[in-house]
Amino acid sequence: MRVLHPDPPTVPLPASPSPGPSGSPRLLAVLGETSPSTAEAATWIEENWEKWAAGGLRILLIVIVAAVVRAVLRRAITRAVDRVGRSERAAARGGRDRLAHPERRRQRAAAIGSVLRSVASLLVWGTAALMVLDQLGIQLGPLVAGAGIVGVALGFGARNLVTDVLTGMFILLEDQYGVGDRIDAGEATGTVLEIGLRVTTLRADDGEIWYVRNGEIKRVGNLSQGWATAAVEIEVRGDTDPGRAHRILEEAGADLARREPWDEQLWETPEVLGLEAVSLESMVIKVTAKVQPGRAAAAERAMRRHFKEALDAAGIAQPDATALTLEKLRGPREGAAPEPARPR
Repeated sequence: MRVLHPDPPTVPLPASPSPGPSGSPRLLAVLGETSPSTAEAATWIEENWEKWAAGGLRILLIVIVAAVVRAVLRRAITRAVDRVGRSERAAARGGRDRLAHPERRRQRAAAIGSVLRSVASLLVWGTAALMVLDQLGIQLGPLVAGAGIVGVALGFGARNLVTDVLTGMFILLEDQYGVGDRIDAGEATGTVLEIGLRVTTLRADDGEIWYVRNGEIKRVGNLSQGWATAAVEIEVRGDTDPGRAHRILEEAGADLARREPWDEQLWETPEVLGLEAVSLESMVIKVTAKVQPGRAAAAERAMRRHFKEALDAAGIAQPDATALTLEKLRGPREGAAPEPARPR
């Protein structure tokens, strides 16, 4: 006898979820087992990750392009500065510019190049920062307006600083003075140690270091450009023959110009200008000479010594106030004609 078994009950299987726009079936299965807040966060990340990736790539591309542009600009500025320095050195070697100072001009070109490189970097990175903020969805209109207001406020509050910076830029561009020059800046006189956009550093003759604001320099005298003038005044007795004294000083000046080291430091033979002052007791003869910048004081001392030796060798005495007074007290010299009587 055969026993019939009933068929087992059929259990409906869950339908596999179809993929939709919100994500894959696997993610939906996981979301079904999590809390609603976590599911919403995961859904939001799933929907926006492509936009974030694209934005990140655009920001990375902006940074790379900005770095490349900055490097190209800085290299171009450096090459231009080197070209200017080479042309200045070639001009100095060729003798086309007698007053050229290649080292000082090289330092000036280097300073201008540094300023231009800093400005180029600021412009490039500033533009890149604005583009990055735009990619992040930040409205640039209010930001630019606020920066403009802040800039105006800073301009009024820091106008001295702005004046100093602008003056420093014009000092560099116009080549008014350079490192190593001796200048008279009004506030102080000394040798330039450093030129900044805000201050100029000087070392005075007594060793003091002065920091002069560029905006406070109303006028500046450069004592190191071109040539300097050495001027001395030679005083002789009033009874000396002017022509003879003139010839002796001319010969002494020519002899000094042939001696070392003055054969290089004296750019011209000392010139006897003539009588500067005349009195009963003495005559003053003025002599000038063009010398290298910064060597005027040393040249004047050398000229006084050389002229003194030449006058002594020729028997021309310089006036002595005490001796002249004693001669007047002793009366007329022997053999001298008596002074005519003055009419009443």
